[in-house]
Amino acid sequence: MESKQEMAGNLLKTSSLTVKKKLLHQMGVSLYNTSHGFHEEELKKKLQQFPGGSVDLQKEDSGIGILTLNNPSKMNAFSGVMMLQLLERVIELENWTEGKGLIVRGAENTFSSGSDLNAVKALATPEDGLVLCMFMQNTLTRLMRLPLISVALIQGRALGGGAEVTTACDFRLMTAESEIRFVHKDMGIIPSWGGATRLIKIIGSRQALKVLSGALKLDSKKALDIGMAEEVLQSTDETECLREAQEWLKQFTRGPPEVIRALKTCVSSGKELCFEEALQIEKDLVGTVWGGPANKEAIARKGKFNK
Repeated sequence: MESKQEMAGNLLKTSSLTVKKKLLHQMGVSLYNTSHGFHEEELKKKLQQFPGGSVDLQKEDSGIGILTLNNPSKMNAFSGVMMLQLLERVIELENWTEGKGLIVRGAENTFSSGSDLNAVKALATPEDGLVLCMFMQNTLTRLMRLPLISVALIQGRALGGGAEVTTACDFRLMTAESEIRFVHKDMGIIPSWGGATRLIKIIGSRQALKVLSGALKLDSKKALDIGMAEEVLQSTDETECLREAQEWLKQFTRGPPEVIRALKTCVSSGKELCFEEALQIEKDLVGTVWGGPANKEAIARKGKFNK
């Protein structure tokens, strides 16, 4: 008979393999399915009825992608079509093997005011709200788990769902006059795109409770003080801000894509998984780079200096 220790060990191996398969080999696995009452295709048909704006993706030769929320007449609020396009762009990024970094920004000097109220009013039942919640949680979790070092470039306002999107990035850069505000309480709801859960990971539960329950306006100074933002940019010009953000990000994306991507995945697993599972992910990732071209080149380069 198996001892309790052996049974526990086998269970750990099984659960670890499942998680590893999802995180390392099957990017894009959905958090929810029909057993959760999530009927994705039905929701997509509903969202398609609310056009307006776009989510644009530009992939630079440097390995940095620029994802732009583009609906300036409505402060870059997410229309139904934009929600669908965000998922499409995330899938495109999942398949971009040369990618190393990502900047998420809004068009015309503001980030995003959240959901377009036209779509919100049409999805007014609790059932509709839950399905939309599952759809956006799925999309933003996939964005968060991309093997790309990501930064939200916040100009103007990031409100409601816009504030939630910033939490799906690894870092946040703000302009001096910008603000982040989780206005959900004032709308009679709570964050529904995973923003509360991610916010706790970023600033801790005490600060997150203050920010959410107070619907606090986080200007650039306050965001910097509580650890919500990494840095306040010097410029307020849209083009110059993007250049600053690119330069800031490049200090972390210098190097071969396979190494940068492995590092991001390693940190993601350490953040989300238990210690033993994260160690196994790290072990598997070492196997993808040890003895690889970048490793051999670095050893040969060091060897020349040691002669």
